[in-house]
Amino acid sequence: MSVFKWLTGTVSGLMLVSCVTINIYFPAAAAEKAADRIIEDVWGPETQPQPNAEPEQQNSSSLTTPQHGFALSVLNWLVPEVQAAEANINIDSPAINALKAQMKSRHDQLEAFYNSGAVGLTDDGLVTVRDTKAVALKDRNNLNGLVADENKDRKALYAEIARANGHPEWQDDIQNTFAKRWISNAAKGWWYQQGGSWKQK
Repeated sequence: MSVFKWLTGTVSGLMLVSCVTINIYFPAAAAEKAADRIIEDVWGPETQPQPNAEPEQQNSSSLTTPQHGFALSVLNWLVPEVQAAEANINIDSPAINALKAQMKSRHDQLEAFYNSGAVGLTDDGLVTVRDTKAVALKDRNNLNGLVADENKDRKALYAEIARANGHPEWQDDIQNTFAKRWISNAAKGWWYQQGGSWKQK
């Protein structure tokens, strides 16, 4: 009877934990793929995503004792549910598409400033004027306006993706994901921030 109670308690606990995980788990891998798709739409296919290292698989040999066999079978049943919950992230809404279109159009003007080093990618998913000396005096006001508009749209994009997926609390995670992917997808010669200093790809 005590074994039955232990198994019942274990299963109940696992099911409770799995429900919580499904409800709050941020789908990082799916978010990276979504970010790469959006970045390619905005910047064009000439900037290709850098491959991510495959995560190391945990060694589960220590969990193969008969005592844990039933618990593992329950976990094996629950894992597809968690994977299904994180398999996709919605990036197809009218608001997201409108923001992408604006950013794509603006990129045609910003690209030359990325190439010259006048504008760099910040480590929080935004852009900034990095070197005003690389910009002609007559173009500086225009550039400041482009940077301000780009940052406004980027912030709106992160918020809208979180909203479109029913998790506004994901906004910071989405912004952090995009911050890494903008830099990973940046063209050779562009400048980006890392640990408070500027580096060139």
